[in-house]
Amino acid sequence: MKDGVDYLDPRVRDALHDATEARDVAYAPYSKFTMGAAVVTDRNAVVRGTIVENVSLGLAMCAERVALFATVANAAGRPEVLALSSRMTGGRLTWPCGACLQVAMELGGPDMVVAVTDGTRVAQNRLSDLAPFLPHK
Repeated sequence: MKDGVDYLDPRVRDALHDATEARDVAYAPYSKFTMGAAVVTDRNAVVRGTIVENVSLGLAMCAERVALFATVANAAGRPEVLALSSRMTGGRLTWPCGACLQVAMELGGPDMVVAVTDGTRVAQNRLSDLAPFLPHK
């Protein structure tokens, strides 16, 4: 991440760094589309996740959900930031899929910050702006 990170909240900036490091250990032998994620909680815990593919596609898991589920499994607190690092898709930064956004809404709520990077460009948004009509508690 070279451009555009100076303006970011330090927690978001650090989460993007952690997501990029998690991307380096991704298990994506089929698609070669490596992704890493990091969650920052209300306790300032950082939990990483990475994509884990499987020859049976339905058994694969997105990096974001790995990080979110690990946050729960480790009793790390309520997610407040979700960061994602991957290459661009279709000429744009890659944002979480609908399933990952729904899990983020359930665990973190509409005020969660979602930040994405391709290693150079950075963007962020509130979850409620990305998916305003997702059901939540």
